Amino acid sequence: MLATESSAVADANSVAPPPNLAWKQIVAPAEPFLEAVAARLREQIQAFERDIAAYAEYALTNQGKQLRPALVALSGGAAGKVNDQHVLAAVIIEMVHLATLVHDDVMDEARIRRGRPTLAARWGSEISVLVGDCLFAHALKLAAGFPTTEICRAVSAATNTVCSGEILQTQRRRNFELSRADYFKVIQMKTGELFALSCDLGAYVSGAGAAQRNALRHFGMAIGTAYQIYDDCLDLFGSEAVVGKSLGTDLAKGKLTLPVLIALDASSGVEQARLRAMLQDWHPRRVPELLGLLQSHGALEGSCEALHEQLDAAREKLAALAESQSRAALRGLADHLAHQAEALALPA
Repeated sequence: MLATESSAVADANSVAPPPNLAWKQIVAPAEPFLEAVAARLREQIQAFERDIAAYAEYALTNQGKQLRPALVALSGGAAGKVNDQHVLAAVIIEMVHLATLVHDDVMDEARIRRGRPTLAARWGSEISVLVGDCLFAHALKLAAGFPTTEICRAVSAATNTVCSGEILQTQRRRNFELSRADYFKVIQMKTGELFALSCDLGAYVSGAGAAQRNALRHFGMAIGTAYQIYDDCLDLFGSEAVVGKSLGTDLAKGKLTLPVLIALDASSGVEQARLRAMLQDWHPRRVPELLGLLQSHGALEGSCEALHEQLDAAREKLAALAESQSRAALRGLADHLAHQAEALALPA
């Protein structure tokens, strides 16, 4: 075991952030755990054929906020003690997540991911699809190494759900009859599921009972759903300097997100026809016009209301857990996301 992992196991149980801190401050005491996950991910590169190791390295060393590994650590701490198996569980989940990003970039024809060219932009779609497949397969191989089949079963089921959600989203591009229920189903499958898995497995590895696992799984699903709503709002109402890409990229691929669905529902007649035509033949130059329509129908406010409903549901699930520093950190995560959403509504 790596030296960093030894301190990670101890420190992941000592997270007690005051409310409304930035994300890095919330997870700062768990930083050794996250470093251990990143180091173990780098170790996995050696498991790939020498001639394709460079592709795997490129995919596995472009992590973002490590939201899912953090949820494994904090859920594990809220349910018991964090140990080496939590690190491996987090590695597996993060590898599945990174595999989905590789495939997403192929489908979206994305050129940039987190400030650097995507794997597809560097090596082409054919290589990227196969690299994503290899990452999925390797994650399941690691899961099969646990002494119980529960981990492999849960990871396999979650991977199936995520991929199914992506298929549904692809099928429903530019479907102007898409309901809000359909939208929530898709984002729960493609985003919420891995958040839920992270919390569930974090609790399971800590030896939690069914009630605790259920509470934390539902917490993760609600947080993941809220996070996707926020991300969808950021794509329209955020700052390009902060987002790091052009606004309206979801619309460029025909993805109808919650703000757009709210505006479509609220408009009628000529205005709705104008909105549909704009979305049918999207161009970034139409962002100001679209924002005017969205603002006139309270699309951001309605989306934030739905986001807060998810966060309230997440906080409610934490009531089933005993008071602990890790539980406080999980609540801090929900509060942090709420403040990020509120910031979108502030004047630029």
